[in-house]
Amino acid sequence: MADRGVDLSALPKEVRDQLAELDLELSEGDITQKGYEKKRAKLLGPYIPHMPNVDLSLPDVQLSPGHSADPSPSPEAPGPSTSSASRHHRTHRSGGARDDRYRSDIHTEAVQAALAKHKEEKMALPMPTKRRSAFVQSPVDNCTPPDTSSASEDEGSLRRQAALSAALAQSLQSPDYWINRSVQSSSTSSSASSTLSHGEPKTQPQPQPQPASALADVLAHTRIENSVPPDVTSSTPQERGSRVDLPPAVRGMSRGQSRSSMLDTADGVPVNSRVSTKIQQLLNTLKRPKRPPLSEFFLDDSEEIVEVPQPDPNTPKPEGRQIIPVKGEPLGVVSNWPPALQAALARWGATQAKSPALTALDITGKPLYTLTYGKLWSRSLKLAYTLLNKLGTKTEPVLRPGDRVALVYPNSDPAMFWVAFYGCLLAEVIPVPIEVPLSRQDAGSQQIGFLLGSCGVSLALTSEVCLKGLPKTPNGEIMQFKGWPRMKWVVTDTKYLTKPSKDWQPHIPTANTDTAYIEYKASKEGTVMGVAVSKISMLTHCQALTQACNYCEGETLVNVLDCKKDMGLWHGVLTSVMNRIHTITVPYAVMKACPMSWVQRVHIHKARVALVKCRDLHWAMMAHRDQRDTNLSSIRMLIVADGANPWSVSSCDAFLNVFQSHGLKPEVICPCASSPEALTVAIRRPGARGAPLPARAILSMGGLSHGVIRVNTEDKNSALTVQDVGHVMPGALMCIVKPDGSPQLCKTDEIGEIVLNSRAGGTMYYGLPGVTKNTFEVIPVNQAGAPIGEIPFTRTGLLGFVGPGSLVFVVGKNEGLLMVSGRRHNADDLVATALAVEPVKTVYRGRIAVFSVTVFYDERIVIVAEQRPDASEEDSFQWMSRVLQAIDSIHQVGLYCLALVPANTLPKTPLGGIHICETKQNFLEGNLHPCNILMCPHTCVTNLPKPRQKQPVGVGPASIMVGNLVAGKRIAQAAGRELGVIEDQDLIRKLCMWPTMMHQFLSEALQWRAQTDPDHVLYVLLNAKGVAVCTATCVQLHKRAEKITAALMERGGLNTGDNVVLLYPPGIDLIAAFYGCLYAGVIPVTVRPPHPQNLAATLPTVRMIIDVSKAACILTTQPLMRILRSREAAASVNIKTWPTIIDTDDLPRKRPPQIYKPPTAEMLAYLDFSVSTTGMLTGVKMSHAAVSTLCRSIKLQCELYSSRQIAICLDPYCGLGFVLWCLSSVYSGHQSILIPPLELESSLPLWLSTLSQYKIRDTFCSYSVMELCTKGLGTQTEILKARGLNLSCVRSCVVIAEERPRLALTQSFSKLFKDLGLSSRAVSTAFGSRVNLAICLQGTSGPDPSTVYVDMKSLRHDRVRLVERGAPQSLPLMESGTILPGVRVIIVNPETRGPLGDSHLGEIWVNSPHSASGYYTIYGEESLQADHFNTRLSFGEPHTLWARTGYLGFVKRTELLDASGDRHDALFVVGSLDETLELRGLRYHPIDIETSVSRAHRSIAESAVFTWTNLLVVVAELSGSEQEALDLVPLVTNVVLEEHHLIVGVVVIVDPGVIPINSRGEKQRMHLRDSFLADQLDPIYVAYNM
Repeated sequence: MADRGVDLSALPKEVRDQLAELDLELSEGDITQKGYEKKRAKLLGPYIPHMPNVDLSLPDVQLSPGHSADPSPSPEAPGPSTSSASRHHRTHRSGGARDDRYRSDIHTEAVQAALAKHKEEKMALPMPTKRRSAFVQSPVDNCTPPDTSSASEDEGSLRRQAALSAALAQSLQSPDYWINRSVQSSSTSSSASSTLSHGEPKTQPQPQPQPASALADVLAHTRIENSVPPDVTSSTPQERGSRVDLPPAVRGMSRGQSRSSMLDTADGVPVNSRVSTKIQQLLNTLKRPKRPPLSEFFLDDSEEIVEVPQPDPNTPKPEGRQIIPVKGEPLGVVSNWPPALQAALARWGATQAKSPALTALDITGKPLYTLTYGKLWSRSLKLAYTLLNKLGTKTEPVLRPGDRVALVYPNSDPAMFWVAFYGCLLAEVIPVPIEVPLSRQDAGSQQIGFLLGSCGVSLALTSEVCLKGLPKTPNGEIMQFKGWPRMKWVVTDTKYLTKPSKDWQPHIPTANTDTAYIEYKASKEGTVMGVAVSKISMLTHCQALTQACNYCEGETLVNVLDCKKDMGLWHGVLTSVMNRIHTITVPYAVMKACPMSWVQRVHIHKARVALVKCRDLHWAMMAHRDQRDTNLSSIRMLIVADGANPWSVSSCDAFLNVFQSHGLKPEVICPCASSPEALTVAIRRPGARGAPLPARAILSMGGLSHGVIRVNTEDKNSALTVQDVGHVMPGALMCIVKPDGSPQLCKTDEIGEIVLNSRAGGTMYYGLPGVTKNTFEVIPVNQAGAPIGEIPFTRTGLLGFVGPGSLVFVVGKNEGLLMVSGRRHNADDLVATALAVEPVKTVYRGRIAVFSVTVFYDERIVIVAEQRPDASEEDSFQWMSRVLQAIDSIHQVGLYCLALVPANTLPKTPLGGIHICETKQNFLEGNLHPCNILMCPHTCVTNLPKPRQKQPVGVGPASIMVGNLVAGKRIAQAAGRELGVIEDQDLIRKLCMWPTMMHQFLSEALQWRAQTDPDHVLYVLLNAKGVAVCTATCVQLHKRAEKITAALMERGGLNTGDNVVLLYPPGIDLIAAFYGCLYAGVIPVTVRPPHPQNLAATLPTVRMIIDVSKAACILTTQPLMRILRSREAAASVNIKTWPTIIDTDDLPRKRPPQIYKPPTAEMLAYLDFSVSTTGMLTGVKMSHAAVSTLCRSIKLQCELYSSRQIAICLDPYCGLGFVLWCLSSVYSGHQSILIPPLELESSLPLWLSTLSQYKIRDTFCSYSVMELCTKGLGTQTEILKARGLNLSCVRSCVVIAEERPRLALTQSFSKLFKDLGLSSRAVSTAFGSRVNLAICLQGTSGPDPSTVYVDMKSLRHDRVRLVERGAPQSLPLMESGTILPGVRVIIVNPETRGPLGDSHLGEIWVNSPHSASGYYTIYGEESLQADHFNTRLSFGEPHTLWARTGYLGFVKRTELLDASGDRHDALFVVGSLDETLELRGLRYHPIDIETSVSRAHRSIAESAVFTWTNLLVVVAELSGSEQEALDLVPLVTNVVLEEHHLIVGVVVIVDPGVIPINSRGEKQRMHLRDSFLADQLDPIYVAYNM
């Protein structure tokens, strides 16, 4: 920067003023960083050549002399840090623009230098994608309005932001940026092995004329061009080699090919969207090596091993000798010290009644009233008398000495508090001062409730004004606050007090060990405990403070601190009364309105002592310009209460710089260290005039993180300058012990926790003896573990060391300690670094919270900051990425999450600070509602288990089979019962059955039924009202089929064996058309009709099936025919090329000349087309023989015959749903009640009420139907019961699916409808696949389906380990139903193709007469046919032909017996091989990750996962409000990391209903992936995890 060599103090005054003005403009956000730098350079330009170069480097001696006496300003920070000396104007808005406790010019400079170093190697971080509406600043009402005036500007900035992000998406895509991007193969085939980082070696260095630097740089040079980048999602044509480019539909049919081909077009949209751009950026960012590199090998151990980073040999270790306890000076004995504090008050009240004790200020900073010692004494006496004698009766007093009483007074009313406090001391009841609860849900009120409970408080004292302000119930009573015990409220205003009778005197015993008062303290976890201070401790503490601070009788003290606790209470209420000091209290509210008020009070009253915090120094400094005549020469001691904060040093220096010219002496600044348990620990004594000032320690942050003290020499950026907090208190003994584990004494160069032994400390946590022992009764031990003595020490919670001359230095607090990977980081240090990164544009009032959360066996650092209302999206994102870099550089630690929330929304502590515990709680529960978030799990999670490297497969001698054993285990195979064939034809005719031998064809079966039993009703179709709108008897169905056959022969011009598409809504027309095709000798293909409201999405699939099946004709209804030819249809497909369309609504009654009979049963009966969950369209060929054996198998399993009724609520277009809807009834003769699932949307109870009304024993449904009923009717069971709905008739309810049984859904369905009589044993599942439509189906006979629990870690390694229910990482699996008659299954290793043993995970292979005969493809891919339909084992049973289902599962022999009396073999389906994700060398099933994700937050309605270039992408549907969208990002990342040991790459939050689900209720994950990559999801938010 221009001013590096300029000595600012030598500049002319007007230039310095202009610079200060400029600094303020920047800090208030009125000027951009760029404009600031420009103007500043211009101002300094003329002075640069004449100035000698000044080196601003930090001194590298450990102790540098302190602030010198001459008032030269501290060197200016190059960044936007608020300049120190020159913040002296525009006070009208200086009211605490930011919390400057952590400001340090030196540190700011260090941070800027670290960031500059990063600039050379900076990567483009992908900016999250956000829907505009999600960027609404929530609680608008309590946001401070933005500094820029109108809202329209705000909206403009949003529009700009949208335009910029669009421009950015393009500018990042300049051609050079894409060089070599396309070389990386984009196949998302899940098998691509994956560890994210360890960048695969780059093919060539990437030329980057425009460095892909951070966002700001890109935005600065954004030229909006319409250049479209090359398509990264597909490899270049040269690489594709000779693969035939099929249309996606057909290509999808082969399971063997790479899936990347599906991505070339996603519904006709080339996938070159900004989404893949950003993913590419993310991958490039992640290619940078991580800090500890992961070792690459994998030891396949059954225990999941967390990678433990090896200790670094260069880690600094403490080398000093063991520390010797440090003694404070002896506590002197003064003859006239009172025997108790109440005695002091009594003395002054009697002898110095007119002497002022307390002056309170009004909101403008003017004195409101003064309380004299006489008044204080008489009012306290009245209150004591009232408490003991006037509450209750003489025999039943409400209060007795020793009872605890809550004091509820606002800070603005100190006099009432003083009277209440001393009144309680005089009455010998124990005061417990607490904050005024603001609302029932107040951030800390629940924890305060815990405090009141543990202290046994049931009475609260308050003032009339305060009582009026408390929240009330509608009938005027004070609200019961959350977590509080029941309270009685007593008002202590003078008019309500009783004057004590003449003979009553308070009992003032000599101070003893009884508790005098209880001070509250919040722990790191957020619980609030009460520290009890005994009477003797209270008195001794006052004596020690009097001696240390040299208090004299009659002095004046200005107190800016809270007088209810801590230094404000100890100095401003207790010690002041002991020494008859006049205290002037400046409440927090006054400071907000008039930050100079305390300095004015010092000036006016010539106060000798002032009690402040760093923020008060800073605010006064900002506002001091209009106070030219202020004089601070009267101050002999300026006590800085939070001087123990390492970042206080810069505030002290800056304050001195400004006010030294107003008479402030450098030696009067006295930082001190205190803790709620040990009270005052150390305080700097005021120095003699002109004596040298204490030295500073300049420490290495790297050393501190390892707990050792090292003078900072190497890296100037990561230094911490610490000032001392003086010497230990009089009469105390101090040690430094290790903060965790046993209290072992530290070495002299080691950081540890300060422990103190003193009569002046707290005695216990009231009512909590367990916790007390660990804190108040610590006996330090030496290296050998032997105690060093018998005196107990108290832990102070302060971390520090003892420097030269026994000076105490504090570097942080235990509660701010973050232990990451064995290193310690201090929350305050991280806040300081974050604040040094030009926060003024982004962070609202410097409000930043830092805490850690435990995720995957280590602590992870989270930073949450409030965002300024006017901050732009780009500014915020840039600030976040710079904070990441700064913290990485300076602290060498990775951040896990950075979140920005709207201004004023973080939970506040009573004095306006950030309530850290509550913030952390909100973060973990998903109640933080950030408006920006950046997760960096890839960079900071370094303890993942090593990726597995798969062993090469080969069939070795170990796999030798012996009979039915594989390597000592029973072969995993199972079979249904025999499909017996009845030979005797005559017997059959007599029994009026019809034999399979006679009718191998369903067309014959229908004709036979039409002749033998014409009026038997086969089908009843219900509408939404449950009314039968259509029925079909055997003869009606036969006649309707004949009419269709005649029409086909007349108008279709068809040949035998042509394919005909049936396009019908679910109903009887579809069944008639099917049999019409069989009668005509053509091959029916059932297709789901397009959705009239969503033609663009559904019609292309219809067109695809029609094209792929080469259909010669379409049979449909009139309305659908109109849709096919409509203008809307023409928008999505070419309607001129439809094959012949025949509408079958009003056909003439014609009979065909003859009915076709196929020459053999191996001829094709129909084609079954279905889109698998991986988005592949596959058609399989079903022969007549397969159809009739399948129907026979189902008939036997479910005991179906003519007198039976079944209810079907399924889609009738493919798989087992089609078989049950169209074929089974004609074969077995039972009556099917058909319920189209769509009707349930308008009438939810339709299916269940049908079961009840018709007394159905067997019903079939899909998961989507079951889910509709569970979600929609779960709360209405009582109403349904009242309507007479009864499900006790249902014997079996089978869910038809091609997936792992959804146990949670079936169980909740069973539980919900148990009250309606549904048997817990009724619900079961079926299993089928493309190669065999029905493998398992729970029939009437056979044992109930069994459930096992398997270990998920083993499943990822392709092994099955059975565990007990409730074991960690266990997954419940339900058997998929009983195997059908005539079916055999075997479990096979998909790579070696050898059979596996019992309870081993492998691919399910099936052998059955009703398997499909092959895929229907145009190109006749014979190799694939052979592989999937006619494949053999590599050893074992070489002659049997098997079909591969493509599903992983295992067979387990159970203790149950089947119908034949043998032990039952259960088949468990784990999931589809095609869908599995291979990540880190392990195999994951999407459903398992999705189950975890859906549990992460109440607002996640549904989720889906897929991989894209080795990144795991999670899509979550948000059912709550959009402001919850960003809450989901960390929760989803956490849960997947914890439960699956995977890092999520991209989190996409979308609206409900976006995840596509097919008719069987299965998620279409590949469709989802294509839509995501083509940028068609309209997501609410997309987060790219770094």
